Amino acid sequence: MNKSLQHKTLKDYTTLVGVHYSSLELSYEIFGQPLHTAPIVLVNHALTGNSDVAGEHTGWWKGIVSKGNLVDTDRYTVISINIPGNGYDNKPENLIDDVKSFTARDVAQLFGMLLEELEVHKLHAILAGSLGGGIAWEMAVLFPNLMEYVIPIASDWKATDWILAHNKVQEQILTNSKKPVHDARMMAMLFYRTAASFKEKFNRTQNDALGISNVESWLLHHGYKLEQRFELKAYKMVNHLLSTLDITEGRGTFEETAIKIKAKVIQIGIDSDFFFVPEENRETHEILQKVGVDSVYKEIVSIHGHDGFLVEDNQLRELLKEVF
Repeated sequence: MNKSLQHKTLKDYTTLVGVHYSSLELSYEIFGQPLHTAPIVLVNHALTGNSDVAGEHTGWWKGIVSKGNLVDTDRYTVISINIPGNGYDNKPENLIDDVKSFTARDVAQLFGMLLEELEVHKLHAILAGSLGGGIAWEMAVLFPNLMEYVIPIASDWKATDWILAHNKVQEQILTNSKKPVHDARMMAMLFYRTAASFKEKFNRTQNDALGISNVESWLLHHGYKLEQRFELKAYKMVNHLLSTLDITEGRGTFEETAIKIKAKVIQIGIDSDFFFVPEENRETHEILQKVGVDSVYKEIVSIHGHDGFLVEDNQLRELLKEVF
C-alpha cells in the first residue's frame, strides 16, 4: 500500500448522465512543499498513470517533477489526484461498476471539489498528459479562475473520430478476450509508439530465450505488466473516459466554449503523435487566438510518437522553462 496516499470522501454527487453517488472516495498525493506554503501545481495523470508522479523510486514523471527539475519540488507544492475508479488505492469497493455513468467532465468536477475541500483556490498551473490533458481542458472551462496556466501535453479537448475508433476496438478486446487487459494493452502500445520508434529500439532482433522477436516479447511484457496492475473494471473506466472528452458538450461551439477560458493555454504536441495528432492542436491554437484566449502551441520533435511526452524530458524542460 502506498503510504503517501491520502483520501477524501465527497458526498452526494450526481454525474452528468444522472447517476447519484451518496459518497465517492478520492485518493491523492502531495509532493514538494507543504500545502499553502508555495505555488501549487496540479498534475493530471494519463490513462494508465496514477498519483505517484514524483515518488523517489516509482514516480512515473520524476524526470520532470522532482528536486531541482522543471517542476522543482523545492519551490512548488505538487498535487496529483487519482481518477476515480482507476484502482490505485487498492480498494475494490472504490472501483466503478457502471463505467458509463461517468464522463471526463465528472472527473474534472470532482477534482475541483477535492481542491475546494483542501482549500486550494489558486493553482500556478495544471500540467497534464494525454487523458489527463483532456480533464485539464474541462477544468479550465469549469473553474476559469482556478489556474494561471493550463498545459495539456499530447492531448486534446475532444475525442476525435480516430480516438473513438481506437477506444471501440479496446472495448471489444476488453469484452471478448480471454486476457482482456493484457491484450488491450498490447494493441494500445501500437498507437502510443511509431514504426520508427520500434525500428530504433528493436531493429528486427530476436529474443533467443523465448524464440520470438524482441518486439513481440516487449509487447507481451507490457500486456503482462498492466494485467498485474489494473483490474478489468478500472481499465474499462479509464478507456471509457477517454471516449467522453468533449468540452463543447451541451455548451455550443468550440469558439463559444473557449471564450470562458481565462488561463493561459500552452498546448504541447508531438510531431509524430498519431494518437492525439498535432494537426488538431494547431487548429485549436488558431481558434483560441481568434477568440482572444491567451494561447501558445509548442511541439516536441520525437520518433517515439504519443509516448514522447514520457521520453523527451529535455525538450519538455526547454519548452516549459519560462512557466516554471
